[in-house]
Amino acid sequence: MKRIVFFLAILLVMGAVVFAQEQGSSASKNDATEQESPAQNTSVWKYFAAALAVGISCVAGGIAVGQIGSAAMGAMSENPELSGKALPYAGLAEGICLWGFLVALLILIF
Repeated sequence: MKRIVFFLAILLVMGAVVFAQEQGSSASKNDATEQESPAQNTSVWKYFAAALAVGISCVAGGIAVGQIGSAAMGAMSENPELSGKALPYAGLAEGICLWGFLVALLILIF
């Protein structure tokens, strides 16, 4: 299971890099007089970093919600009154994805 999640995260990152390279190549076709080396083109790395931030945080959030959800269901099966105490922890784990998205947004804007 962990290998599948890791493989999907790699596919997500590679898709963002390919998309960023396509946009960078179309911009360089319009301006053929100025040649940039790949090290000077920071937009590719910007998209790579944003995809990495979102991808890793979403995978980590999914793993956390899975672990917390299974533990909460086990606890609620023994004592149904614990449902109000266990569910906020799942919400905190989902917040990891939002922080990853926020970091990616800040990377892309600045």
